[in-house]
Amino acid sequence: MTAPPSRARTLTLFDYDWDAVGHARAAAARGIQLDEAGFDLFSFPSNARLAWFDLDRFVARLARQAPGRGWSAVTSQHEQFGALAAAMLAERMGWPGTPVDAILTCQHKWLARTVLERVAPEANVPFALLQAEYGAPVPTGIDYPRFVKPVKAAFSVLARTVHNHAELHRHTRFGAWELWVIRHLVEPFERIARRRLDPDLPSAHRLLLEAPVRAAQFNLDGYVFDGQVHAVGVVDAVMYPGTQAFMRFELPSALPPAVQARALDVARRFLQAAGFRHGLFNMEFFYDAARDRLTVIEFNPRMASQFSDLYLRVVGIDLHALALALAHGEDPARVPSVAPVAGAAASFVYRSFQPDAVVCQPTAARRMALAEAFPDALLLPFPKSAGSVERDFKWLGSYRYGILHLGGRDASDLRARCEEASALLGWPAPYREPAEHDATLIRQAVEPQPARPFTHPSTKAAR
Repeated sequence: MTAPPSRARTLTLFDYDWDAVGHARAAAARGIQLDEAGFDLFSFPSNARLAWFDLDRFVARLARQAPGRGWSAVTSQHEQFGALAAAMLAERMGWPGTPVDAILTCQHKWLARTVLERVAPEANVPFALLQAEYGAPVPTGIDYPRFVKPVKAAFSVLARTVHNHAELHRHTRFGAWELWVIRHLVEPFERIARRRLDPDLPSAHRLLLEAPVRAAQFNLDGYVFDGQVHAVGVVDAVMYPGTQAFMRFELPSALPPAVQARALDVARRFLQAAGFRHGLFNMEFFYDAARDRLTVIEFNPRMASQFSDLYLRVVGIDLHALALALAHGEDPARVPSVAPVAGAAASFVYRSFQPDAVVCQPTAARRMALAEAFPDALLLPFPKSAGSVERDFKWLGSYRYGILHLGGRDASDLRARCEEASALLGWPAPYREPAEHDATLIRQAVEPQPARPFTHPSTKAAR
């Protein structure tokens, strides 16, 4: 696979966390030069730009800059703004990219449900719009329980099951600052969706009501090239018991191959109907083994960046390398794979479920101990202000304060490595009940354990 000309540069949008690591890794392997535009929505002062952000102006400015900067391709895995902005810029410049209308269809969750109902009704759930914008009175006559989620959002924000009118009312009450943030996150999408798709499209400033599903959750990752849908793999999602919060994501999947093939068939029908002819995708779905029922949660019209490192470890496929290939119009099937370094890998999510639990970020000594004992570890801490933590509990029901990626020989070895690595960080391993998890956090804050470097016997095997 040849690299683009040395004068050509690739633009990445809203590139941070996993994407900053992944795109840099893949670009270095191919000799591609990267530039970056956008801002971090979750850190100050970068996120202050939200006050005047306009997608059309953002894309127009990048288009004017492209010839002088030598950009020949653009990519983004950012759900809120990046994927749509990249599609709009690629369309404007005549570069390879995901069709803009397909991005809009996937991200407008009511419209996506409507398309799915037409082409794969067996994988859909009963759904309806909440006939009220954010903060407005909740209508009567709704059947409960219902799973509610925003028509346009990311990261499971404001998504939860409500059991009665009072719960839904509380869930939709916001302060002036919260309403300002929500409106500024949604409005750029709203303007473009109504202009491009339908001026009478239901507002994205609303919640969607769905019949709740209780079943194991999975992720199908793949790409579309030249109109053909290809699967990369399936990642299993494990929740904290009794919650809707992710505890870890595991590879390889325990889902039977026949069910994975059914998921791919549903994805193929939906993506073709949505006009999704080019790009990476992630389909979140439930599978109820007792009823043999597969149910789509939603389609993300971009890579699930958190999983790229897992596939690289276990399968030898780098999703970020596939993203760069697609951005340049190259067939991802021709991207060389590498030898896997682990038999199993997971993305471990550290959360607190009690607002009064004390969460201590690892000291420099603890991080050094982790790096020495587990050189294959990828750590992403998420320290936040008290106000941001309070908003997390309102919008997500928990506070995600860190993520750790590790590999192991198998699932058993991976768990042992996670428990030892977590002890080095001073965090409870994500294999515990929420109550036990928060009790451990409080105990560790009162009685901090010294950071002690050590080496697990499997460290070398799992690099």
